[in-house]
Amino acid sequence: MGVRQQSGTRVLLAGATGLVGGYCLSQLLADDDISQVLVLTRRHLARAHPKLTVQIVDFEHLRNQVGPIEVDVALCCLGTTHRAAGSPEAFAKVDHIYVAELARLAAVRGASCFVLVSAVVADASSPIFYNRIKGRAEAAVSELHFKAVHLLRPSLLLGERAQPRPVEDWSKQMAPFWLLFAWGPFSAYRPVPAETVAAKMVELAKSDQEGIHIHYFKG
Repeated sequence: MGVRQQSGTRVLLAGATGLVGGYCLSQLLADDDISQVLVLTRRHLARAHPKLTVQIVDFEHLRNQVGPIEVDVALCCLGTTHRAAGSPEAFAKVDHIYVAELARLAAVRGASCFVLVSAVVADASSPIFYNRIKGRAEAAVSELHFKAVHLLRPSLLLGERAQPRPVEDWSKQMAPFWLLFAWGPFSAYRPVPAETVAAKMVELAKSDQEGIHIHYFKG
């Protein structure tokens, strides 16, 4: 896998206030190959850096709010939970509709690569709602004319969230037990540190690899 040969990669990042997104932002700012980072966020971001620009947006009207920017790569860490969203429709809006809108914006503004944090269970034809929404988001991104689309499919994310998630906290407590069984065909279901997922996103942001690729984390 090659690396982009240019003065620096300009990155658009959404979801920087989340677990993976927070790690991703820190790594982007520390990487000398990244020249600019534009963060689109729904709430204030307490970070400052010479190559960081933060724009607070309403994702309902995304393309009408973002100015005439140019980017090389878009990284999407958008995501919520049924509990936080409040309804299946609200969950689908964040995890599918907003992701698709971000991808369309990135394509219009010159991005050649889109990197999406999805889920190990993503499947657009699944009868399970969560899996289906994640799969539809992947499909929406893949249909656009990016030179490269990278779909990251981690299982349980390990790390400390600002907002606790009771089910996820319980799952983390069970993680050592799961490791006993997550081998062979089930290795993609092994828990993965959010920082590892973020590092993979930054690596792919600098890659010149083309096509649609699915990435699992098998430990």
